[in-house]
Parts: sequence; C-alpha cells; structure tokens
Amino acid sequence: MDRRRTLRQRLATQRLSAAPLPRAADVVRLLACVQSQERDHAFFSLGLRSRDTTYAAVRAAYDRGAFLRTHILRPTWHFVLPDDVRWILAATSPRVLRAMSYRHAQVGLDDPAHVTRSLDALGELLRGRAFLTRREIGAAFGERPGLPSAGEQLGHLLLLAELEGLVCSGPMKGVHHSYALLDEVVPPAPALGRDEALARLAHRFFAGHGPASLKDLARWASVTQADARAGVAATLAATPGALEEVEIDGITHWFDPSLPRRTTAGRAAHLLPVYDEAVLTYPAVNFPAAPGHPTGGAVDPFWEPVIVDETNAGLWRRTVGKDAVAVETRLATGLDHEQRALVLEAARRLADFLGRELDYREVTGGPAADDAKARRAAIG
Repeated sequence: MDRRRTLRQRLATQRLSAAPLPRAADVVRLLACVQSQERDHAFFSLGLRSRDTTYAAVRAAYDRGAFLRTHILRPTWHFVLPDDVRWILAATSPRVLRAMSYRHAQVGLDDPAHVTRSLDALGELLRGRAFLTRREIGAAFGERPGLPSAGEQLGHLLLLAELEGLVCSGPMKGVHHSYALLDEVVPPAPALGRDEALARLAHRFFAGHGPASLKDLARWASVTQADARAGVAATLAATPGALEEVEIDGITHWFDPSLPRRTTAGRAAHLLPVYDEAVLTYPAVNFPAAPGHPTGGAVDPFWEPVIVDETNAGLWRRTVGKDAVAVETRLATGLDHEQRALVLEAARRLADFLGRELDYREVTGGPAADDAKARRAAIG
C-alpha cells in the first residue's frame, strides 16, 4: 500500500473523512484512548469525529461520566471509557510504573509507607463523590502533617493514584479538572487475563488507528514489541480475519477490515488539535509536508498541523476570547485558492464548535519572531 492511500484510509477510519460517529464517547470507544493533556483541544478532537459538534455537548458528556480523563498509557492524560479503564490500566500500568520509579524517587515518593499513607488520605478525602481539584486536595493535605500539599510530589502522587486505579476524573469545576474515586464512578468489572487483555488492546488499537505498525502500537500503549506481536497473534487466533495486514515501506501494518476505508464526506481541510491521534500516533508514516510549508513539516510546539489533501499543509493556532476565537494560520505557499478556502472553512468549524465568532488571519512565513520568547521560556 502506498503512503497516500494509507493516510486516506486512516482519515476515514478515524471518522475525519467518513461519516461521523453519533457521540463523543463513541469516538473514545473507537480510539480506545485519546491523548488529552490539553483537554479543550482534545474535546475538539472528539467534536471533529462525532455529531457532538459543540464544546457544550462534548463537555456535558464528559461531566456526566460518559468518558473519563485519567493518566493511562505512556503515561499522560487520556480520555478512556469507563468500561475500558480497568483492563487497560491492568495491561499497561505495571510497566509504566516501573519506568517511573526513578522519577518518583527524585520527588520523594520512594518510601512505601509515605506513599500508602498519602494514598489512604486521598481516598478518605474523595469518599462520597467529593469531587475535588488538585488545588483543593493540596489545601486539605496541607492541614495534615507529612502529606504532600503542593508541587511535583503532589502531582506525581495523583498520577500514581490514577495509574493504580484509585482515582480518575470527576466533572469539571469551572475550568478545572476534578478527581473522583474510580470505584465510586465506574462499576466493577471482571478482570481479564494478560493474554486476553493484550489481544483486546491490539485489536482496539488497530481498529481505531490502522493501518499502523507493531512499533506504533508498542509506543502508543507502552508495551513491548513482543507484547504487541503476541496481542496480534492472539486476536487472529481467536477471530481469524479480525485484522488484515498490508506492507508500507517494507513494514507490516495492520487494520480492521470491517471499518471504513474510503472517504465518504466532501473534500475538506482539518485543523487538527494538539496531540491529535491522527498525527501523534505514527512517527514513521505521517502526513508529508506540502511544497512551501513554512517549517518544512518540522514540529513546532506552539503551532498545530493543518491537513489538506493528505498533506501537512501548514500551521495554525488559536486564541479564545469571550465572544470570538482568533485563528492564525501559516500555510504552504503551494496551496491554491480552493485549498485555502477549505482551511478557512475548517476554521469556521472550530469557531462553531466553540460557539464564538471567527477572527481569521492568514499570515506568511514561518512562526513569528515573537514566538522566540515563549520558546525560551518552555526550554527553561
């Protein structure tokens, strides 16, 4: 399979160019986990793929617990369904926790008694569906000696509690993330054996992200390539034909043949949000830079990709105000008038999602010189 056909198939499978799924939670189910440390950007990722086409609709689904936001996989924040959180954590977290042990020692979480005491206190604090933000948890911990009350130690304790399945997200409180006890918001479920969990993880990943490679799966899920290979073998042993393979640049890629492979929507551009699964998942086979791309296709941490006709056609960023959203694009010089019109329409879709007027500006050249200060701050 050539690269262009691969990219078209992924866009269709992920419902960016095929019929949208009914609800935001259906997108989370399709993709198994959706990276979401930039929560509002990730809400837009779900809106792009579903008929929940407004921020209000996606947030309402999140607040009622249709999907969760928790540290899982690499680890970073992801959206995940309540039905999936336990078995995915069981399959992936032990390896993640081992990898993080050195960092936990650096922040003072290497004393088992201290960790146990802190996690017990966290459980007591959240009991009874007392949804609390990190700041509220820190304030309550500050009233009790010997507990982390601020800074990195508290942040890593909460991450540890998520990876161990003690806590997950509660509803938003204003603009802030809250925490809940997992056992109070997610019904119990039978545990899966590791082989069954790896098979389910492999099938779900390739169904939502295929065509993709074993290396893509291993990176995405924080499992070994041997585990990824075992998951595919177990899937095919249990359900022959559940996955098909194609060769791309000499590497085997897998996909679920029952899911959409062809574009059914009209021609469109996509302003993909930060960490979108359609881009982040595939380090090796990704959207090529269009001629005259302002950065040659290099990743810029302060801008996101514009996708037009299976190419990385430029960069975009947004600034959300009370009544309007300012969208600035820097597009490849090779785009024609029709392609630029598609980008403008994609910007209108973002404004509609946010329920704001659009203030659109296309500028020329690479990222502005005024980004330099922000880059230096990010570097340290």
